[in-house]
Amino acid sequence: MSEVLTRAACRAEGTARTYEEAIREAGALLVEGGAVEPAYVEAMLERERTMTTFMGNGLAIPHGTLDATDQIRRSAISVVRYAEPLDWKGSPVRVVVGIAGVDGQHLEVLSRIALVFADTDQAQRVAEAGTTDELYGLLAGVNA
Repeated sequence: MSEVLTRAACRAEGTARTYEEAIREAGALLVEGGAVEPAYVEAMLERERTMTTFMGNGLAIPHGTLDATDQIRRSAISVVRYAEPLDWKGSPVRVVVGIAGVDGQHLEVLSRIALVFADTDQAQRVAEAGTTDELYGLLAGVNA
């Protein structure tokens, strides 16, 4: 599997004010990186309407519906950090990880991200990353 997280797909200063805007922001990074078609972002919003992607410890992992897998060109993730928590259907979120996976390749990456956020100290460091370089440095291990 090639590198799924690139520095270009990380943002330490997200601008969204709602969870819908945050999904669009994370989805736009996937589109800009050539990982998905724009329609995939709409599928990410559709998924969120049916089931929350809030994972705990300030993390949400929005992803598209199964019907949108044909909109994925390659497996990739995007990461957006917010200085202030977003209201994610009643839960506070500081980090949004947009994800697109081909043939289940994303499951291993999801597992690695879950391990980072299962550790509250690591989750806090990611939430407090002040620069994109710092954010990427904390999460680049998911590519291993």
